[in-house]
Amino acid sequence: MEILTLKRPDISFSDEIHSYRQEFLDAGSPLNGCGPLADMEDPAEWVAHTVRFEKGDDIPEDMVPSTQFIYVRESDGKILGTIQIRHSFTPFLETYGGHIGYSIRPSERRKEYAKQMLHDCLPYCKELGLEKVMVSCVDTNVASRKTILANGGVYDGTVWEPEEQVNFERYWITVE
Repeated sequence: MEILTLKRPDISFSDEIHSYRQEFLDAGSPLNGCGPLADMEDPAEWVAHTVRFEKGDDIPEDMVPSTQFIYVRESDGKILGTIQIRHSFTPFLETYGGHIGYSIRPSERRKEYAKQMLHDCLPYCKELGLEKVMVSCVDTNVASRKTILANGGVYDGTVWEPEEQVNFERYWITVE
């Protein structure tokens, strides 16, 4: 049985963060659930960003405090995914993005890691005082929909996001 652990990113993961980011860029896949990692070549810059946002220090007005986790396979130290928990909402997050964003490394998909990672972050959401969390996905993302439903997601509706020109399905998960 694999041991998978949610961890806050730190400098000790610099090589893995770089590898994780590069795999997404090479695959042309969006880096969801990790803030501006796609735009940050230096892992130390991203780690500093995640610390600042968790503390709520110097956050732009259109953003909220958030906690960033990496999902690590203990046997080899490989980052399998990232998941970000937003502590509150902006109008955009309330309508489209939700409390939680996540992604799984392209080479590690279809192994139910997203399902387990989402499950594993829910106790932290409870620590934040969240009784339920909103998670959304693009309506064409069948894997994400299945992940949300497997974690007790209750469908709330679909909303059109005009800037990205996509439909987001909204789900609520009760945090127990």
